[in-house]
Amino acid sequence: MKSSPPATSKNTYTMKARAETMATTRERIVREGLKLAVELPYEDITLTAIAEAAGVSHQTVLNHYASKEGVAAAAAELLARETAERRQAAVPGDLPGAIAILLDDYERFGDANARWAMSSERLGSLARFLEEARAGHQAWLEHIFTGSLPKPAAARRRAIHALHAATDVYTWKLLRRDLKLTRDDTERIMMDLVRGTLGTLGAAAASASKRPR
Repeated sequence: MKSSPPATSKNTYTMKARAETMATTRERIVREGLKLAVELPYEDITLTAIAEAAGVSHQTVLNHYASKEGVAAAAAELLARETAERRQAAVPGDLPGAIAILLDDYERFGDANARWAMSSERLGSLARFLEEARAGHQAWLEHIFTGSLPKPAAARRRAIHALHAATDVYTWKLLRRDLKLTRDDTERIMMDLVRGTLGTLGAAAASASKRPR
């Protein structure tokens, strides 16, 4: 007679299956919330819309994230993590490669980023994610263009701010959405802006080196 598996094994399997189901549901809710953020202003997104998109009940969303702000916070964390992973592929000094990776991100989630940034004063605790995203973008710029940046701290910070303005999501939005340029044209203009900034830095450094000491 074949013996039944121990009850503890059944319980462990059941608990594991439930945990996996919960994790899958949580991720689906977050990803659907992120998709809605690409399409709609934050204020127009409702818990009901998130629930319907994720194929779960309104209460299920509340059970996992407590509020719309909770879903948005989780979506912002997911977006930041995946953005950082994709940008790791950029090679320092490779301007075309770096801008291409940046544009890939903006084409996917630039609309959501721009909407969140424009709503930052009304986002409450979510505003910190925008600050972290800006800091992360500047750290990435410093990593990619470190060989072209001036050494003095003040000049280096000013250069990073200039590069940030040239590559910010607002710059992408202006070119891609407001001026209705193609992705290729947007990419070329953003590279021109970065090259112009780097060229100015190089000229300033050369001028400084020629000054009598």
